[in-house]
Amino acid sequence: MRRRLRPAWLAGLGLAGLLALLALVVARPARRAAPDPPSVPVPPATAPGRAPAGPAPDAQQGFLYGRVTTDAGAVYEGRLRLGGDDEAFWGDTFKGYKEGNPWVAMVPPERIERRVPIRLLGLEIVRLRREVELGRPLMLRYGDIVSIALSRLVIRVTLKSGGVYGLDRLDADDLSEGLRVWDAARGVQDLGERQLRRIDLLPTARLADAPARLQGTLRTRQGDFSGFVQWGGGQRVDTDLLAGHDADVAHELPFAEIRAIAPAPGDGARLMLRDGRELLLAGSRDLGPASRAIVVEDPRYGRVLVDWAAFERVDFVAGGSGPAYADFPPGRPLEGSVSTRDGRRLTGRLVFDLDERETTETLDAPDRDLDYTLPFDRVAVIALPEAGAGAEARARVTLRSGETLALELGGDLGPQNAGILVFGTVPARPEHLPWSEVSRIELGQAAAP
Repeated sequence: MRRRLRPAWLAGLGLAGLLALLALVVARPARRAAPDPPSVPVPPATAPGRAPAGPAPDAQQGFLYGRVTTDAGAVYEGRLRLGGDDEAFWGDTFKGYKEGNPWVAMVPPERIERRVPIRLLGLEIVRLRREVELGRPLMLRYGDIVSIALSRLVIRVTLKSGGVYGLDRLDADDLSEGLRVWDAARGVQDLGERQLRRIDLLPTARLADAPARLQGTLRTRQGDFSGFVQWGGGQRVDTDLLAGHDADVAHELPFAEIRAIAPAPGDGARLMLRDGRELLLAGSRDLGPASRAIVVEDPRYGRVLVDWAAFERVDFVAGGSGPAYADFPPGRPLEGSVSTRDGRRLTGRLVFDLDERETTETLDAPDRDLDYTLPFDRVAVIALPEAGAGAEARARVTLRSGETLALELGGDLGPQNAGILVFGTVPARPEHLPWSEVSRIELGQAAAP
């Protein structure tokens, strides 16, 4: 994801620049969002040369599939992969950044403001009122999305539930590296971000050819996780390549040839191949502590990100492609009750962290070298430690399966949480509960995933 620019350069301004900046803060006009792109009629998928009609078999139904309309009006339909080699399945997450926050107007201003001292030559010359940063990342499974419409400044994401999110196109989004479409009539099409106008997601049709999805069991210092695997460089299918060096020889191995991977002393890894050979590889961003986290879609939890420090071994197995588009039901509003530290209990519709409002959105929190991304439809209870419990205190998150996770007070469970809105008997007047006052959250029964 692209990084947002932050004003870390403020301290280096001269007096003239500082005064100009103060004037800009006061007078800066709000940016106007461009209107949504209009709908474009698209033809049915019956052109000669397309893949045979009918739904995909089980081995293919998990692949992303849709109809793509370009800015020039061309229409393509087929299997999709973001960036050509990134997100490829309905369980993968779409990521963006919500620039505005509609819930801020329902919170007392003093709870979302802070005073920021401005210093010059070590002396404080003024304090500015700044709202706490309430823009939030958006993370949704592609299986929860109906369409993605793109205009010059805005990405409009429509969910199966009917909910709509407007995202800042100039900030982080999954479409920054374009999109690949396997169109049965016109072949593989690589489309740049600025060519995209609209993506309509559809149940996966029968595919002429598709790779196998990576899956297996990942052993970690904190337990084993089984499910679909996304390697640290984003590799998800058996035709993706793993790079590394063995002595002075460079290797690029398709995952189809790899049976298992385990860390090796130093910054490398030991690869056990299906033909019985073993390789000791290093010198790659795909391997070692410098690599990105390995992701496991474990059906017990959702997604678990595993840092290399916790990784012990992965054994790959054959299997299907994952849940189909229809296996992701529409999200429902978050509902439940919130208990406060002073003994109150409020019940109604909830907005968690002034952000998450549907059961398809996620609770994100760390556990040492793991990071859990738990869809709210799998969460039953969030119990926070008593005030003053100490730096090692943890939250206890009980899942609908009955399992309880002891998670660190970070991510969505950390002090930066902006609190909870509870829409009770008077929906137009919700009550805002600061996170420091929350003791326990019990979520209403969610639909089965």
